[in-house]
Amino acid sequence: MRWRLLIDPGDVFWQMAVDEALLELRRRDRSPSTLRLYVISPSAATIGYFQKIREAVDLEYAEERGIPVVRRVTGGGSVYHDENGEVTYAVIAKVGELPADVVKSYRAICSGLVEALKELGLEAEFVPINDVVVGGKKISGSAQLRRGDAVLQHGTLLYATDLETLARVLKAPKEKLAEKGVRSIYERVTAVSRELGRRVSREEVIEAMVKGFSRALGVELEPGSLTEEEVELARKLEAKYRSREWNFRR
Repeated sequence: MRWRLLIDPGDVFWQMAVDEALLELRRRDRSPSTLRLYVISPSAATIGYFQKIREAVDLEYAEERGIPVVRRVTGGGSVYHDENGEVTYAVIAKVGELPADVVKSYRAICSGLVEALKELGLEAEFVPINDVVVGGKKISGSAQLRRGDAVLQHGTLLYATDLETLARVLKAPKEKLAEKGVRSIYERVTAVSRELGRRVSREEVIEAMVKGFSRALGVELEPGSLTEEEVELARKLEAKYRSREWNFRR
């Protein structure tokens, strides 16, 4: 089975718009099943569709630091996307290519991250419903949305994320730290470079992710590019992601 591979640069507004455009066009059979790997630049925060923005993110700190905050179309929690330490992935495919059961589909896709981390020399495991952990510490989180029989799952892989900034900009980790009785973000969250004891490059991580997802999903990934139809729809959707009405709807 062949899937398209996209490695795309862009800011958070564009990246969220492209993910939604590919989901919608996959639903209509206008786009192929795709793995996207991208870096959000400049660094940004995204929040889950159902979150209240002021409860999820320290907006004053984000504004001070010039960190855009955008509501995703997927659920889940708040995420800090560090342009110098994190790669975001998105899988867009159909039920049938992925399991119909939600937890099983999370496991299937997150296996790509487990395999990528193995490629980098780390032993990782999937923790339902949507986390990948190394040594009990979270290194990746994911979120999913379905439209018809089309599935979008996107998420993070932290390889050199500035955890201090992550802890400052996101409010949710502070609550989770208290719940789990841990004192520091470093006890709950980690990154590839920290675990390996050396600075890992973005290129290394992307190469490992391509191999990991290909192996886990049993697909051959062929480098491609966005179609004119995909770009056109993404441009229309981008305006939504830039709007205060969307981002502050809760």
